[in-house]
Amino acid sequence: MYRVVIPGDFISDAVDRAGEGTYVEDGKVYAIRYGVVDEKEEIKVVPFVGKYIPTKGDVVIGKIIEISFPYWIVDIASPYEARLHMSEMPGENRIEFGNMHTYLDIGDLIVAKVINIDPMMRIDLRLMEDFQPGGAGRLIEIPHTKVPRIIGRKGSMIKMLKEKSKCFIFVAKNGRIWLKGSKEEMDIASEVILMIANEAHTSGLTDRVAHLLDSYSYSSNRMARK
Repeated sequence: MYRVVIPGDFISDAVDRAGEGTYVEDGKVYAIRYGVVDEKEEIKVVPFVGKYIPTKGDVVIGKIIEISFPYWIVDIASPYEARLHMSEMPGENRIEFGNMHTYLDIGDLIVAKVINIDPMMRIDLRLMEDFQPGGAGRLIEIPHTKVPRIIGRKGSMIKMLKEKSKCFIFVAKNGRIWLKGSKEEMDIASEVILMIANEAHTSGLTDRVAHLLDSYSYSSNRMARK
């Protein structure tokens, strides 16, 4: 169960694990903001609201919004734009300014890893070649703060969602989620993901999600038998 805290709430005695959204006082860890406690590695308080601020190593889904040689400028659902250098494109062909759009054009979606953030908040990306949305599937967006709840403890929630919806689901750290499957499968996955995001702070959510997914499966099976 996820625990909701407000500023000043006691969280833990494990001061060596205190992380973002917490403070230490008299050998105890307390919440510094309103949110949900995440204790998977560090002890963090994930806020319910707030803009996505990238961290080195994050995997994000971005949208090309400008071409400025030698970079593609990328919207990553953050107050800060990111940039992808043309050297990150696969292959050995030389890319000229005039034909950068033939590789990635404005409006294209990419999956990339944040490889560097400098003090001026210039964010550099590395293209992840193994997985690209392209024109297939569906992109939905949720608050990035709800991503841990979509994933669940040890990946339990996302595993159940994939198995029961029979839909390919990729969840990026910046709150963008790519779905691929039949229209019905994507409709089911979209509805359940938005339900999880809206009810992330409530108890009994996993059981409600399982029940909803099972009800879809039951309805589909009945239709198939007719």
